[in-house]
Amino acid sequence: MNKNLQVTKRNGQKDRLDLDKIHRVIAWAAEGLDNVSVSQVELKSHIQFYDGIQTVDIHETLIKSAADLISRETPDYQYLAARLAIFHLRKKAFGQFEPPALYDHVVRLVELKKYDNQLLLDYTREEFDAMDNFLDHSRDMDFSYAAVKQLEGKYLVQNRVTGEYFESPQFLYMLIGACLFSGYPKDTRMDYIQRFYNAVSTFKLSLPTPIMSGVRTPTRQFSSCVLIECGDSLDSINATASAIVKYVSQRAGIGINAGNIRAIGSPIRGGEAFHTGCIPFYKYFQTAVKSCSQGGVRGGAATLFYPLWHYEVENLLVLKNNRGVEENRVRHIDYGVQMNRLMYQRLIQGGNITLFSPSDVPGLYDAFFADQEKFEALYVQYEQDPSIRKKTLKAMELFSLFAQERAGTGRIYLQNVDHCNTHSPFNPAVAPVRQSNLCLEIALPTKPLKDINDPDGEIALCTLAAFNLGKVENLDELDELADLIVRALDSLLDYQDYPVEAARTSTMGRRPLGVGVINYAYYLAKHGVRYSDGSANGLTHKTFEAIQYYLLKASNRLAQEQGACPKFNETTYSQGILPIDTYKDDVNGICDEALHCDWEALRESIKTHGLRNSTLTALMPSETSSQISNATNGIEPPRGYVSVKASKDGILKQVVPEYERLRDNYELLWDINGNDGYLQLVAIMQKFIDQTISANTNYDPSRFEGGKVPMKLLLKDLLTAYKLGVKTLYYHNTRDGASDENHKEDDDGCAGGACKI
Repeated sequence: MNKNLQVTKRNGQKDRLDLDKIHRVIAWAAEGLDNVSVSQVELKSHIQFYDGIQTVDIHETLIKSAADLISRETPDYQYLAARLAIFHLRKKAFGQFEPPALYDHVVRLVELKKYDNQLLLDYTREEFDAMDNFLDHSRDMDFSYAAVKQLEGKYLVQNRVTGEYFESPQFLYMLIGACLFSGYPKDTRMDYIQRFYNAVSTFKLSLPTPIMSGVRTPTRQFSSCVLIECGDSLDSINATASAIVKYVSQRAGIGINAGNIRAIGSPIRGGEAFHTGCIPFYKYFQTAVKSCSQGGVRGGAATLFYPLWHYEVENLLVLKNNRGVEENRVRHIDYGVQMNRLMYQRLIQGGNITLFSPSDVPGLYDAFFADQEKFEALYVQYEQDPSIRKKTLKAMELFSLFAQERAGTGRIYLQNVDHCNTHSPFNPAVAPVRQSNLCLEIALPTKPLKDINDPDGEIALCTLAAFNLGKVENLDELDELADLIVRALDSLLDYQDYPVEAARTSTMGRRPLGVGVINYAYYLAKHGVRYSDGSANGLTHKTFEAIQYYLLKASNRLAQEQGACPKFNETTYSQGILPIDTYKDDVNGICDEALHCDWEALRESIKTHGLRNSTLTALMPSETSSQISNATNGIEPPRGYVSVKASKDGILKQVVPEYERLRDNYELLWDINGNDGYLQLVAIMQKFIDQTISANTNYDPSRFEGGKVPMKLLLKDLLTAYKLGVKTLYYHNTRDGASDENHKEDDDGCAGGACKI
């Protein structure tokens, strides 16, 4: 090689090519890691040096070389690649490896209008210096490669047009804490900021995409999930579409309840015209959802809900499938089909389901959510009324069509609306739950908008976060972590802006939070228990009991300091009713674990002082945010020991935590025969979770004769989930025959266009 070759540095200056310097950078990145080879990275890179080669190109080639070496046998290359990527990132952001002082950094980014100038008004130079003292930039070296790429792609403050970066990860964590605790008294807030920073930067707490990418910037909308209910009028439909656009543009995933829109052929204005039906309006909502790309962070996405007994249901169930023409399909949103006890009874009894337009059956739609006995009485009454337009289908045919479309698209979801209201923190007589969100884990009251400024409408927002179970050694640790996350998220509700007044009204009245978990699969592996055989049931019961108990305790403590949420009287908590009082008794048949927390003392304290937050828990997919913590996502079993995830930055490989030590303890998704064990675990979690759970069903056709999953099994799983009190079902996953080790999971779902946490 010509020793006189020159390189072009980042600042445009030329310098002599120094191969030793390249070697030293890789050696630095490899320090302390097992089974990695500096020379292997160099050989793999195949760099073709030429005069004037950019140092940026050299560095990016080395990063890719290290990332390509990530495997089960050599998982530590994911850290070597990450360190090279962090080195590269800091050079791009700061022009040097060492980050600047925190105060100087904040001043610069406020001047650039990248950070909220309120930071400099809320904190003194001395307070920034104090934060700088407990800020630990060496924690950047704890990220995996997938984490760094996700940080670069979605979370770090940047110019998405020019590709410039302006910060490194530890600044992100510190300044989120500074923003969220800015309203706390000066004598306590630095302590909260330090403890919160330590919890999130060591991955004990996981934050969602809207918070990670937004808090500290001038954009102040951080709720992950937005639930918008549509009434049966043009004004309400237009207001719904307008609200969708406002929230999609600000990073939120959308749940749309459109089940009350009257069916095709229904009279309008006393018969002056007849109604065009649901599908044109669903198309209208789809256009609103896809109108904004959420600032390049992720594409807009929504799930739309309607009841199984809607007059148009046969056409609505097929809206996503690939057969048919554009005129009768609405494929670019997902759907949640709403069911209840009567629907399942008709299936079990071999009976019929009668379809109505909600506009023709007064009181039926409201009773569907608020009062099951009243719904059944009205439903039978309307079935017997010959003056009411209706259709009758065999329950087996209708459920089979639902199951077939769910299997075919993977994205026709299910909401058991009775469980969402009988096992709920809300009194359904005054605040019924009538929908969920994009990812099927939020269950909050909504009211349709009459117009975009309607003071009586209610758009529900939920603000999310998660405990990293992989970092929990003792359940008592959840006491401190719950206090931190409840305080931080509750402060966020006051800190953020509300593009639509109905969302402010609802949020200020109910103050709902949704704290979930990541790394559950690792947690089970670490404890030597499994999804499929019941061995994890007791551990799961103890863990989720502790999660709900400590979160309620934290919210109760906050209520004593700052007051209960104004609409606390609309919760069942105000009556002293807790989740442990309303779950399905069938759960006792699969887990006889005793309660371990002091629920009676907490019950009395809640009745006396109230809760700051009407909800505390929701189990979300966490597809992206779990990667930041190098964790398994949500509650799902991994598909392979190495996940290969497609992102806009290319393919990201991530190895399950502690693979070499725990490889025999992990239970991979497609090694699990059937959904029973998993659904039992979901039911045990649901006993304590006050909202709901993004729970999936999974099927491997190769296990069945003719390579086809029997309809009987699909329906059995729906009935099992209902019997055990499961509120919602999210994805239907079908094994496609691809190698699990190379299975590419899109950065998707709530998990992906949406309330990604």
